[in-house]
Amino acid sequence: RVKMFLNNLRYQYKKDELKQENMHKNPFLQFDDWFAQILKTDLLDPNAMHLSTVCESNKPNNRVVLLKQFDQKGFVFFTNFNSKKGDHIAKNPNVCLTFYWRNLERQVRIEGKASQIEDSLSDQYFQTRSRDSQLAAWSSNQSSKITSRSELENKMKEYAKKYPNKVPRPPFWGGYRVVPSYFEFWQGRADRNHDRITYNLNDDSWKMIRISP
Repeated sequence: RVKMFLNNLRYQYKKDELKQENMHKNPFLQFDDWFAQILKTDLLDPNAMHLSTVCESNKPNNRVVLLKQFDQKGFVFFTNFNSKKGDHIAKNPNVCLTFYWRNLERQVRIEGKASQIEDSLSDQYFQTRSRDSQLAAWSSNQSSKITSRSELENKMKEYAKKYPNKVPRPPFWGGYRVVPSYFEFWQGRADRNHDRITYNLNDDSWKMIRISP
């Protein structure tokens, strides 16, 4: 039965305060610490992140993608450049990433601009994928209409014959790097009185601010 209020789904929040003095001055290092901690849990796909984009008519779109690399340069994910998300980014590079790690009752939100990474890095990552995943990248005209599942499967067979050995990276497939200008680290606490610490990029330096839950 549908319930109007879902308070019964609440879970026990951690009571440790998120103190600014205990956090890194560099948000990339803070993210690295939190990511290392979530990797020690049994959370499925800890690198899953929501990617939000905006289309030409200013309508937001959101989907889950996988973080494949991050460093001081930014956060990298891979996709089809001709997909809906790729089309949005080409016209408006401003995006938002959100990680939600329920195991540790934490959320990280990142705002920034996305752009395609170097071809050499996309080539390098593509060769780490399974052969079937490589063929699937060729077979899928992502976000376009198809008549049936068999259409995809037939294309897979066609490309398997075309590339019996090494599968090259499709020119329409590769990585995007999101270069952040804003971070928010959220720590769940009791009675919805959560901790939120933000980092704003100002003249090449990060300013840390606590904001109200």
